[in-house]
Amino acid sequence: MKHVTIKISSILFMLLVSLNLNAQDFQGQAIYQTKTTLDMSNFGGGQMSDQQKKQIAERMKSMLEKTYILNFNRSESTYKEEEKLDAPGAGGGRWRGMMSSFTGGPQYKNIKENVILQEQEFFGKSFLVRDSLPKLEWKLENETKQIGQYTCFKATTTKPVDEMDFMRMRRRGGRDNDNNKDDEKKEGETTADSTKSTSTNIFDDVEVPKFVIVTAWYTPQIPVSAGPADYHGLPGLILEVQADKTVMLCTKIIMNPQDKETIEKPEKGEVVTRDEYNQIMKDKIEEMREMYGGRGSGRGGRRN
Repeated sequence: MKHVTIKISSILFMLLVSLNLNAQDFQGQAIYQTKTTLDMSNFGGGQMSDQQKKQIAERMKSMLEKTYILNFNRSESTYKEEEKLDAPGAGGGRWRGMMSSFTGGPQYKNIKENVILQEQEFFGKSFLVRDSLPKLEWKLENETKQIGQYTCFKATTTKPVDEMDFMRMRRRGGRDNDNNKDDEKKEGETTADSTKSTSTNIFDDVEVPKFVIVTAWYTPQIPVSAGPADYHGLPGLILEVQADKTVMLCTKIIMNPQDKETIEKPEKGEVVTRDEYNQIMKDKIEEMREMYGGRGSGRGGRRN
């Protein structure tokens, strides 16, 4: 306990000293390589061949392995995917456009104002998803490691999962139950929820875990409470995150670059909350399902 107390005091001292340095013009940029592993064994409900699964996995590779750029100052940050051209013949344009609705666009965080904004485009319409920053109860661990030239400290938390997080969706009853301790309770909750509305029964065959265990590595050498995606709240820049099957690793840091990118709040799109945006997605997906051969006679069905 004494060693942990000394470690935390050292971190806070480094933070307070650093806060007095370059307070006005401090800015940095961090590059992250992200990778998500999906279990394709249950994909398609057993109705797809191994070859079809392989083709889908190849198409999804551009979604599952990405490069992101985090620009940050003392209180604000922007996080967006690195722009790059699709390879010839990859067929990624339409596929990427459709799946980006599930994975999100450029993101802005402001620690002082406790706000997170994310640009989103869904079926040709622009949205600006606005919410409070997620409250993460970090536990500072007594473990360190080196990432590049930075000494990093370990922290862990339990993080709720967004119900429309495509990367964590799986077939109901699948094998990935590592983060779900109480299956019986969860099944009861799901049954109750499915009776509320017939408009979301397309999601009856898939589920998203209620939470994930997150391990982060942060460095007090860069004294900002920033990190990739919606991760924040530690006494130093987060350089690595491991959450479920996703890994985010910082591969490059540029401090006080000569050509600084302006960190601005996004303003494009209809302002909605995350819950409101999720409902818009559900309604549209259900509408599409009914139009193109789902259960019941939607607008595309014939009348007798």
